Amino acid sequence: MIIQFLVAMVATAAFSVLYSVPRKNILPGAVAGGVGWIIYFTLEKAGADTIVYAFTSAFFLGVISRICAVLFKTPVTLYLLPGIFPIVPGAGIYYTAYYFFMNDMASFAKNATETTKIALAISFGIIFALSIPHGVFSLLSKLKKD
Repeated sequence: MIIQFLVAMVATAAFSVLYSVPRKNILPGAVAGGVGWIIYFTLEKAGADTIVYAFTSAFFLGVISRICAVLFKTPVTLYLLPGIFPIVPGAGIYYTAYYFFMNDMASFAKNATETTKIALAISFGIIFALSIPHGVFSLLSKLKKD
């Protein structure tokens, strides 16, 4: 599990560099991505439904990103965009396109449905996290000052 966390952190940090995230914000973003992946991975291995682990990991990633944004006084996107990299269904997207071009419509439909469910669950997780009122997170900045 530690290796999974570290690899997710490295991948997130690499995307942070690609997105030109300032150096001081790369580590918090990498930790957020690692935590998002661990939640995703743990729930998947526990046998949770696809939608549940995708939504839950994206939701907590969104919350962590908002916490980092308040604490470091930066935009949420510095942490959120690189952080979703480990949980995005890249293989599902690849195989969906592959089966489409190979004209295997049964496999295409199966993969497209599963990939779409994951992508929508991630989207809704982020939306729910971003819809939490800012006042909840601004309490953190007040606690930080004290």
